[in-house]
Amino acid sequence: MIQANSSAADEPRPDGIPDGSRGCGARLRKAREAAGLTEADVAERLKMPVRVVRSLEAEDWNRLGAPVFVRGQLRSYSRLLGLTTAPMVAASGVAPIEPPKLVPRTYTPPMQRLFEQVARRLVYIVLTAAIAVPIWLATRPHLGMVAHDAAPLDVPASLGSEPSVPLDAAASDDPSPLVASLAPLPSQAQAAPALSLQVTGDSWVQITAPDGHMLEQALLHAGAVRRYAAGEVSGVVLGDANAVKVRQDGRAIDLAPFSRSNVARFTVSSAGSLAPAAD
Repeated sequence: MIQANSSAADEPRPDGIPDGSRGCGARLRKAREAAGLTEADVAERLKMPVRVVRSLEAEDWNRLGAPVFVRGQLRSYSRLLGLTTAPMVAASGVAPIEPPKLVPRTYTPPMQRLFEQVARRLVYIVLTAAIAVPIWLATRPHLGMVAHDAAPLDVPASLGSEPSVPLDAAASDDPSPLVASLAPLPSQAQAAPALSLQVTGDSWVQITAPDGHMLEQALLHAGAVRRYAAGEVSGVVLGDANAVKVRQDGRAIDLAPFSRSNVARFTVSSAGSLAPAAD
């Protein structure tokens, strides 16, 4: 520690601030010069930049950052020059560090906390019931009516669980509308056509109706499909039997018995049977 030369005029007053200067910056500078030190010497010994030493002597606290940093640097500088730290820090006017104020938390008994939690849950349950119960009551009659009245249209009346009731009596006793069920149609309506032609390659076709008129006479290309109902066709001529697949009621037909030189000719009776056609 360096002892600075001081005169009687530099002795501290009772309030701790020297008579020669009411600020700490001038006091630090005088003590440094009396000790024969430059700003660079102080900066090297205290391991701080020269600008910090200058700011301390100029009392430019704004350039030094937080008050806690300023007070720490003042103490280090004062100790280096042999000055009392407390009066120097007090003369700087830098606000001391105030500890955070602790706000006491109101103590809540455990039973009171439990009661508050239960009360919040009860309020949530009551609000949920107030919303859900009216909705359930409003939709329940409608759901019951649908479940009671719905019946598939394709079920015979004799299979029903209740005896048949005349239409007038049913209308007078139960005014609620019946809900029809979209059940699948009977399998007969979904049956395959009586005769179908699927062309896999270019082929000339000639289709004759039972009354003798020509239903179709054209060159069909690969991918073409023709379907005819039962009794709609009486005669068929296929220019390339290998390029046409024939099905009757969904069953594949072998064209070999009806083919000659790869040309198939056959007739279709009203009963649906196939027979070779006369040349």
